[in-house]
Amino acid sequence: MLNLTYSYRIYPGLDQEAQMLDWLEQCRRVYNYALAERKDWINSRKCPVNACSIMQEYIIPADAPYPDYYKQQNALTKAKEDIPELKAVHSQVLQDALKRLDKSFKFMQERGFGFPRFKKFGQYRSFVFPQFKSNPVNGFEIKLPKVGAMPINLHRPIPDGFEVKQVRVVFKSSGWYAQLILQADISVPDVMPHGEPIGIDLGLEKFLAVSTGELVERPRFFVDLQSKLRWLQRKLRNKKKGSANYRKIQAKIRKLHEHIYNVRREFHFLTAHKLCDIAGMIFAEDLNLKMTSRGMLAKHCLDAA
Repeated sequence: MLNLTYSYRIYPGLDQEAQMLDWLEQCRRVYNYALAERKDWINSRKCPVNACSIMQEYIIPADAPYPDYYKQQNALTKAKEDIPELKAVHSQVLQDALKRLDKSFKFMQERGFGFPRFKKFGQYRSFVFPQFKSNPVNGFEIKLPKVGAMPINLHRPIPDGFEVKQVRVVFKSSGWYAQLILQADISVPDVMPHGEPIGIDLGLEKFLAVSTGELVERPRFFVDLQSKLRWLQRKLRNKKKGSANYRKIQAKIRKLHEHIYNVRREFHFLTAHKLCDIAGMIFAEDLNLKMTSRGMLAKHCLDAA
């Protein structure tokens, strides 16, 4: 089974955009409530019997089960009867918010750190339609359940033999995007390494050194725009929090961060494509990049990504 993810720009109407923004807010509320429920249960099990706090304490019955994904999913069905705003959201979209929280707890257990945090207003920026009975893309339109049809910029066609299994709707500073998860019943064979071998070495003075003698210069994506970012953040500090001008500066900062991300990603893709054209096998040094990104050169290591 082969999976691909294609990202396309979509153009919802004003009513559709207001509806999807409301969906994001409802998903954020469900995520935060489920996180608070799990956090309270965990904290209630931390207090020693003979040393409870004199200020406050979490009191949950000892026989109360841990609120895992399935219990919270059943509770979500009952919550829709009391909260009419939840009924307007697609049921599987709300369930995906609980799945996202459950995945974050599993990742925390595997890594041993990274307790999930509450999402502030505006931090929840995507929701998922996990399954479709038929292809939602028809020509240059995409039809989403409970939202309706809207134009989509199919800058590259969907490959033959692939079906749309999931759609993730993402809200960025530049607009709305639909990430199509495509699936095809194709088995990819494991081919033995062959072809012209080359070796690469990463660095900061030069981004890449190839065994053929070629040196790739390191563009300074973040450092070159850091002065502009600092200027925008200084203007944001002088605005009244929550005002219209405050939100305008926030939008400019988000747009600048997105521009840095897009330019860096494009550079990485072009560099990788160039290396794959000249070689069949590529050998790289086993570097501990996590440690190098924590020292005094952290900003430059993270800028080079």
